Amino acid sequence: MSSELFYKNPKTILNKGTGFLSGYTHSLNPYTGCSFGCTYCYVREMPVSLFREGEWGHWVDVKNRAAHLLKKELRRAKTKGNVTIFMSSSTDPYQPIEQKEKVTRSLLEVMVEDPPDFLLIQTRSPLVSRDIDLLQQLKDKVRVSMTIETDSETIRKHFTPEAPPIQARFKTLEKLAAAGIPTQVAIAPILPSGDHFPLKLKPYVDRICIDDYFMGDGSGGKRTRKLGIENKYAQLDLEEWYGPHVLKNVYNRFIEVFPENQIYVSQAGFEP
Repeated sequence: MSSELFYKNPKTILNKGTGFLSGYTHSLNPYTGCSFGCTYCYVREMPVSLFREGEWGHWVDVKNRAAHLLKKELRRAKTKGNVTIFMSSSTDPYQPIEQKEKVTRSLLEVMVEDPPDFLLIQTRSPLVSRDIDLLQQLKDKVRVSMTIETDSETIRKHFTPEAPPIQARFKTLEKLAAAGIPTQVAIAPILPSGDHFPLKLKPYVDRICIDDYFMGDGSGGKRTRKLGIENKYAQLDLEEWYGPHVLKNVYNRFIEVFPENQIYVSQAGFEP
């Protein structure tokens, strides 16, 4: 997908952690907008998208001087107490434009010099492995949460055609594990998957977060229903995979492979 780029000069970069992210003191978004444009993305129904011209996924704002802002705001925040940061809540910090713009990398460089108490990086992109050198320096103060909603390329292409291939994400997990980077897999939201999905993940991670539309979109599933996402399941005759019951089914499949204390559900899986 070709996204139109805009360069913005925000006055602040750190936002207060609220709602689903109330366990964090701050959220941090290197970009506004996301060129992955996943069909189910709840951000489509948030003000950042609703009050903006252009379809979600077709525009991206690059935040100028982001590292300069973070350096100043992080220093100030740390004088008031612990600082825990969720990156990112409404964009992917490693969407394709990051390869060129390196906004996310510049933010990590600031945090290596002046580390927060904890940083969670939420992404679905193999590009995160580019920054292993910086992530290693953060040691146990960082966790990479890699979104892998399914083990099926057919499903991935149906729901998230612009997102990175599943196999590339598995390869990234392997690289992160080899580098000693704390990592989890976020099956969020749950998409249809095969019986062997848990076994495929087992070699790479010891922490799994499972979430669905009904707990994870911040509105009890209302935002997702507005998107008509149920129709995407009907197109594949997979309606049985849509509903609150699916989370329990997938959870039960995973506890056959992973210890129960390595599996987290919804908000608890994203906490510091």
